[in-house]
Amino acid sequence: MNIQPDSDFVSVEEYFAGEQQTEIKHEYINGVIHAMGGASIAHNLISLNISTALREYARVRSCQVLMADVKVYLNINGENIYYYPDVLVSCDPDDKEKYYRSSPCLVVEVLSPATERIDRREKFHAYTSLDSLREYILVAQGRRLVTVFRRKNEWQPEIFTAEASMTLDCLDCTLSVEQIYEDVEV
Repeated sequence: MNIQPDSDFVSVEEYFAGEQQTEIKHEYINGVIHAMGGASIAHNLISLNISTALREYARVRSCQVLMADVKVYLNINGENIYYYPDVLVSCDPDDKEKYYRSSPCLVVEVLSPATERIDRREKFHAYTSLDSLREYILVAQGRRLVTVFRRKNEWQPEIFTAEASMTLDCLDCTLSVEQIYEDVEV
């Protein structure tokens, strides 16, 4: 199947079949697919740094840290949505689908000019509707700036810059801004 971005209605089954046959990733929003652009080196390094830093904590808790090619599934008001977050953590032992997770406790999006508005609004509202989600993190690429939204704080933003560190409830660990931006020129 040849997936055409923003085309007519596509079923979930057609979407998954198409994703297996194409090198371009697509997000799915209730029958409409949207092609995703490529990531910068900074974007990739930030995602890798976060995943690497969280992996040892996740393993101790029998959780998984997944990045880039794994989708999060949401059902909002009967609409099926599949997003590709940059990093996700899932600790639910029953959340084991082959191509997606539906109960992440942590989701990270690395911001780019093309995606920032969607990450801050659309995806924020979608992800925070998940009962399992404890933290949603937005990471800037052009400067050392991390915004953490927490369920326990009613999704109010906390800003971290420079030498700051943040405690992540999902894995009961600390992550520093320095770790996030290691080897990244900003």
